Amino acid sequence: MTRIASFSLILRFSRCLRSRVGSGMKLLLLVALISGVSLFATGLVIALYRHKKARVGDVKLIGEMARVHTKLDPEGAVIVCGELWRARSKTGETIPAGKQVVVIGFEHHLALVEVCD
Repeated sequence: MTRIASFSLILRFSRCLRSRVGSGMKLLLLVALISGVSLFATGLVIALYRHKKARVGDVKLIGEMARVHTKLDPEGAVIVCGELWRARSKTGETIPAGKQVVVIGFEHHLALVEVCD
């Protein structure tokens, strides 16, 4: 369908609405349309605001103490600053759950950790 044909269909529809709908109904349709667009725009802004980049905060976590959540053999999970992160032992050793470790770096969204002595 061409743009001209689309535009002519929209014009026919609007003429049909004008001829069949009273002024009160037109106002109601206008308010409903504006409300719908506003709700959509608000939802879009909230979704964009809440979207987190995966790499935000990686650098701030280097040097932080963490607790092993699931056994690192050599990969597992740790809790750093209240957040759960996938982690790997830098040396490849197995680290049991509950052990204290320190974050020494990141590699492809994976925290590299060492056991605290």
